[in-house]
Formats: sequence, C-alpha cells, structure tokens
Amino acid sequence: MINSFIEYLIQEKNYSPLTVKAYEGDIREFQKFNAAQFEQESINEVTYTQIRTWIVNLSEQKISNRSINRKVSSLRAYYRFLLKLELISENPLAKHKALKVSKKQQLPFSKSEMDELFKLFSVENSFVGLRNQLIIELFYATGIRRIELVNLKLSDINLDNKTLKVLGKRNKERILPLIGSIQSEFKLYLAKRKEVEKAESESYLFLTEKGAKIYETLVYRVINEYFSKVSSKVKRSPHMIRHTFATHLLNQGANLNAVKELLGHSSLAATQVYTHNSINELKKVYSKTHPRSKNM
Repeated sequence: MINSFIEYLIQEKNYSPLTVKAYEGDIREFQKFNAAQFEQESINEVTYTQIRTWIVNLSEQKISNRSINRKVSSLRAYYRFLLKLELISENPLAKHKALKVSKKQQLPFSKSEMDELFKLFSVENSFVGLRNQLIIELFYATGIRRIELVNLKLSDINLDNKTLKVLGKRNKERILPLIGSIQSEFKLYLAKRKEVEKAESESYLFLTEKGAKIYETLVYRVINEYFSKVSSKVKRSPHMIRHTFATHLLNQGANLNAVKELLGHSSLAATQVYTHNSINELKKVYSKTHPRSKNM
C-alpha cells in the first residue's frame, strides 16, 4: 500500500518530488525498523506502542525532535490514507502529541541586503544570467514557492494585464499582480529563451541551458549563489525570499489578509508567523516617533 500512497501524493495531492521522497523515506524507515524489532513486515496494522518504540529509538540516536516530528507526520499521513480507504478502523497516531521543539526565529533578508543584491544585477545578455535574475526578481515580487516557480508555464504570464497565474498546494489556483518593473525583465528573458527551448519543454517558463524544464535543486543553487555575495545569513533559500516578501509587505502596512491571499495560505495562522519581525519594526518606529517613548 505504500506505493499506492506515494502515487496518491503525486497525483492527487500534487506534492513536489522532494516532498514525496521525504514521505516515502520516513515510512520505509519505520517499516524496516518494525520488521527488525517486531518481526512484522506489514505496517498497515500496528499499535501506538510499536510506533512509540520507534520514536524512542530515534531519540536515542540523537535525532532532533523537529526531525522526529516530521517523520511521525509522514507516518500519520499514511495511516490517514489507509483510514480513508477503510483499510484500517483507527489511526494509531490519532492521540499522539508532537514532541516539543524550540522555536528558532528565521530572520528575513533586510531591505538593505535586497538593495545590495539588485545592485549586482548588471546589464545581462546571456540566457543563464537573464534567467537567474528573473527567478530572483519573481520570488521577491510575488512570494511564490519554489515548486510553484518550477512549474510555471508561458501561458501563466499575462504581461498585458500584469498578472501571473500560480498553481499552489492542493491544485489551488491564484492570480498574482506583477509589478511594472519586472515586465522588462520578462521581455529580455523570453527573447533569449527562444534560443534554447525544445518541443518537450517549450510550455514551461524557466528552462535549463539544454532546454529542459528547470528543477528545484538548480533554483536553490541560484538563490544561494547570489545571496552569498550580499548576506552572511546561514539560510539562503527560496523560502527565505518568500519570508522576506511577506515581512517587507507587512512592514509597509499591508493588510494581513491580503498577504495571506498572495502567499496562497489556507488560513491566517500560517501567515501570522511573518508578523513577528513586522512588530519589531513597528516598535522601532514607535520608540523613535512617540513623544513619550523615552520615558517608557
């Protein structure tokens, strides 16, 4: 049934290949442990005690609580799938509580770091240079996810209306506005793109030098390469630009609900994680401008 579950994640949930690989790895890991520990090949009907033994074993290996929670989350999703198909009567993880983890605040890139980054963008004529710069511009202009960018198609762009159609999680579609300054970047890139496109990938917006559809690892490398020149932050990734996009909008007074829609979040709770840095910014402004702030 594990193979059926993986197919379900790909076809119905539209999860990225990396996410699917992580889910499968976690479930196979438990399957292997269960077979060795309890001599039970199938994991379709296990008790919480068996899963708890696995969790303890992971902890004894000094694996972080955050990583353990992710592994258990994969397993929980698998049993929900079995429950949906009525192959089991109860999810063995129904009453499991996640292990406590310390909350590490992820600082977004500052406005000055972004300004320094864009100063690096010279007048580019090469396909790769134009593509990489547009990737970064698009991340910062829209806040889209890495997998959303990878799957963008030419038909998703409407430069006349200044909009971008994005297919997000659970196949949820959203239309995003495109700022005027990015349109010239698009036109330069699209002109060069014609030189490398191939029939099998011609519908996709971003391509490799060989004309194939771009892939997630390459996008990560592009972001890391550029941001390493302007930032000393350890985490330099597409998600951090998404984080930066949301934080900078909120710092400028954007409505939380509007940011939620732009990010494609299903609930405000997911968006509120970005408000912490915005509140800090407001505190700075408040302390500098309020007449009695020095007495507080």
